[in-house]
Amino acid sequence: MSSQEFLALIVFSTAIAFTPGPNTTLSAALAANGGLRHALRFILAVPVGWGLLLLACAGGLGALLQTAPVLRGMIKAFGLAYMLWLAWKLARSDRVAQATGQRLSVGFGQGVALQLLNIKAWMNALMISAGWVTVAEPIGPRLALVLPLMMAYGLTSNLTYALVGSALRHWLTQGRRLLVFNRVLAGVLVATAAWMAVL
Repeated sequence: MSSQEFLALIVFSTAIAFTPGPNTTLSAALAANGGLRHALRFILAVPVGWGLLLLACAGGLGALLQTAPVLRGMIKAFGLAYMLWLAWKLARSDRVAQATGQRLSVGFGQGVALQLLNIKAWMNALMISAGWVTVAEPIGPRLALVLPLMMAYGLTSNLTYALVGSALRHWLTQGRRLLVFNRVLAGVLVATAAWMAVL
């Protein structure tokens, strides 16, 4: 991979990793509602699930999705439903004690599996696979460079959002601040779903 290709990958990855999406929004919400430790399972699950998506796309699943509009449509429909469901759960959480129970909890296995429904993760995996991994043979060395870099971005961006959520946790316990915060994040998820629905 040339230095120009690598620089383009860094710029692209920084932009996609740190813009709000389902993962970063959920990381911030989990940490704000239940603390950083509560969010860690999900934060660690995101790069694992995302890495599996990138491997699958580089292994040929990306080409299959491009030629199977029904399959692509199913993933999109389930992904949109998942984002709206998360928004609904967030919008109903108004107390830290309420939110830290079963109402807003995502384990490691769930976090990995949720990447299969994350439209933004699919789009990014497909673009990165087509633009930087499968663009030239052999793909092994390219994948060995790109995969850990993308997983590191996934970890860093979600941890950053969770740290912000965790830092706000005490402040959010006063009055109706947590409800407003959760509803703003729910709105971000709904807006992201609406944007992705027209893609």
